[in-house]
Amino acid sequence: MEPITHFLTGACLARAGFNRKTALATATMTLAAEAPDLDVLGRVRGSVFTFAHHRGFTHSFLGLFLVSAVVVGFMYGIWRLRGRKTNDPNLPPRWGLLFAYAYLAGLSHILLDFTNNYGVRPFWPLWEKWYSWDIVFIVEPVLLLALGLGLVVPIFGALINAEIGVRQKGPKGRRAAMVALIVILLTWAIRDYEHRRAVSALKARTYEGGDPVRVGAYPNWVNPFQWRGVVETKNFFVLANVDSMKPEVDPMGNMEVRYKPEETAITLAAKESPLGRVYLDWAKFPVTETESLPDGGYVVRFEDLRFEQVSRGGGPRPLSAGVELDGRLRIVTQFFGRGPQQVAPD
Repeated sequence: MEPITHFLTGACLARAGFNRKTALATATMTLAAEAPDLDVLGRVRGSVFTFAHHRGFTHSFLGLFLVSAVVVGFMYGIWRLRGRKTNDPNLPPRWGLLFAYAYLAGLSHILLDFTNNYGVRPFWPLWEKWYSWDIVFIVEPVLLLALGLGLVVPIFGALINAEIGVRQKGPKGRRAAMVALIVILLTWAIRDYEHRRAVSALKARTYEGGDPVRVGAYPNWVNPFQWRGVVETKNFFVLANVDSMKPEVDPMGNMEVRYKPEETAITLAAKESPLGRVYLDWAKFPVTETESLPDGGYVVRFEDLRFEQVSRGGGPRPLSAGVELDGRLRIVTQFFGRGPQQVAPD
């Protein structure tokens, strides 16, 4: 998910009652809920390195121990710089509890990322398999609205209470935060139900006489009943919209068929490259495209059809990658995203 949803989720978790047990809980859980994305610092090593390590160690159950320690250590430093002061002098910080809360907030990050179709590797490095629920787009307006209101509504309530002279004890906003978290769970339940209907609809038919081998349905960021279906048969892929409310595959009649490219020594060399191995480990519906270069070399581009709808309109695909080979099929460059980047082959 995008960062705002992570931050808001951490804040709502803290407001749901954890901030009544120890000082600094809200700040700690808010930061910890986004902290696994510290792996973006890998960008200093280039886009290929970032892709290989994104949602790896920091998004794993094991890595969260280190991430949580970093967050709590940061909060400890801030607390010391502030002269060991907190908003409530009667509620001191309990550092062991804050570490547990930071870990819990980090788990919310993994769970939120698991709900979209990019996926996570929670058992890394013991088990590097990718898992994804495929029910929520990377930006989900319902979640943003619910979480935002869960934090904003209590502020207006406090202003009204102050105006009429009502005094409140303890941290405010518990009920609103809990309602926001319940809305998240309900949204996931609805999305999961509709996703299952979409997948079942894709499995229930044939495509140009071919039976589906694998299918996937990927969410629309606004309409919970519209999905982008990807079907793999023996010889080709099918891309089609799915209306899960009916349910119906290709209601507008604009289904697209993509035949699988021929496997050659060129594509095999690209797939055996460091980038190729990482990309194919992550991709669910990978396809390749080979381009011959004037100097006798080749460029093999990788694309995952899960993200075909995100990157329409021509030009380089945002979640595509590529390997440039010379005439002897040795790696020249590897690149990810919109442009090539020189890297040293392993």
